[in-house]
Amino acid sequence: MIVGTVEIRLHLHDARTLKDKRRILLSLKDRLRKGFNVSVAEVDGQDMIQSAVLAVAQVGNDSRYINGTLDKVVQAVKRVPAARLVDYSIELF
Repeated sequence: MIVGTVEIRLHLHDARTLKDKRRILLSLKDRLRKGFNVSVAEVDGQDMIQSAVLAVAQVGNDSRYINGTLDKVVQAVKRVPAARLVDYSIELF
């Protein structure tokens, strides 16, 4: 069993309130879940309006497939106009 995770740090320049932040993140998390069959959660920065840390995870038996999927997740996040990717880290266990 292979578990792949990616921690994604975002700057949400369009968020002016926590409600704006929730709207942006809910849309992004739904898009990632449906598009890549991954689990997504906000894991840090919940009280900060313009920053967020998302954790994305996928489990499988092929490390190349999981690594490729997580790379595609990062590329999809880079294309979100309301968020700027600050940093990310991919790990396989």
